[in-house]
Amino acid sequence: MSARRDRGDGGLHWDAGRQRWIASVSLGYDDAGKRVVRRRSGRTKAEAKSKLKELLSEHETGLVAATTDCTVEEAVTNWLAYGLAGKDPQTVQWYANLSRTHVIADLGHRKLRELGVDDVDRWLAAKARALSTRTLQGIHSCLNRSVQRAMVRGKVSRNVVALCAVPTGQPGRPSKAMTLSQAEAVLRAVENDPMRAYIVVSLLTGARTEELRPLTWDHVDLGGRPHADPPVPPHIAVWRSVRRSGETKTRKSRRTLALPGRCVSALRRHCRVQERQRRMAGERWRENNLVFASDVGTILDAANVRRAFRRAIAKADGIDPAEWTPREMRHSFVSLLSDHDVPVEEIARLVGHSSTETTEKVYRKQIRPVIQTGALTMDRIFQH
Repeated sequence: MSARRDRGDGGLHWDAGRQRWIASVSLGYDDAGKRVVRRRSGRTKAEAKSKLKELLSEHETGLVAATTDCTVEEAVTNWLAYGLAGKDPQTVQWYANLSRTHVIADLGHRKLRELGVDDVDRWLAAKARALSTRTLQGIHSCLNRSVQRAMVRGKVSRNVVALCAVPTGQPGRPSKAMTLSQAEAVLRAVENDPMRAYIVVSLLTGARTEELRPLTWDHVDLGGRPHADPPVPPHIAVWRSVRRSGETKTRKSRRTLALPGRCVSALRRHCRVQERQRRMAGERWRENNLVFASDVGTILDAANVRRAFRRAIAKADGIDPAEWTPREMRHSFVSLLSDHDVPVEEIARLVGHSSTETTEKVYRKQIRPVIQTGALTMDRIFQH
């Protein structure tokens, strides 16, 4: 009688039914006392021997697990279910959409242990022909984190995705800013539109759309305190955002902005309109004290704002609504200030950037080069 193989010993045998050589490694026993054996097959004895060596190597490093046939889909699904705890729901949804549309759809059937660096490189290169760089980074991150989680849990010996660089994708639509004449055309066009107050405040204060949507009336002062010392002008307190924490994007994004007269007028009228909406909605109204709310008082989502914004500006001469988004009111605010010689340091404070570097990097097309300042000033001094 042949001796029982020790744990970790490997063996080869010919399977006549499958017409393949079988490599197997015994890993001991599970909790039920059943022997745990991992097998791989090859068309030739040499191929099976090579796979046996892989199994033995993985066992020696402690990386052979009970589920070595884990697929990419199983790994990604596990990561989506348990690896995103504490993340914002919108972030989770974004990762889920990317994973299902691109990762699982293309690679889901592949076994993790058979996924190679070249496979991932080819997949990313093919995706780069249609997707933006940011989306490529997103799908790479989804796959990388999923495989990393599977590796930590012993379902695969290494993370080949981490070895792959993300290629450059297709260029996205660049942000742009309205000229003064375009901005004036928009303001005239929205004079009697329900979005008037939102557009006026967005364009004339530079507040982010994620900061305006949760803005509440207790953070709006339309009268100010003119007799105080020093006087306090009408203002809005930009202290919240739609982020999960409720906090603004950065610490310096939490700011109080004086309101131009046009904003004060628009918000006063908007307050009266909203009071009529409240009465018409009756019991359907959900009081959240929001400045910009739906017809029943609930918070607007980004899609609501984008649709209403484009409907409103469609009335402006020379404006194609499909080419503009609400966030470009903020870009226009920066551009108009820069065109009127406001220093970049002051623009950075107004838009809530942590540094002028952020302002110049994100809005570089809207910021006039500072290098002109010296020449213009010297011309004024010496009257050339």
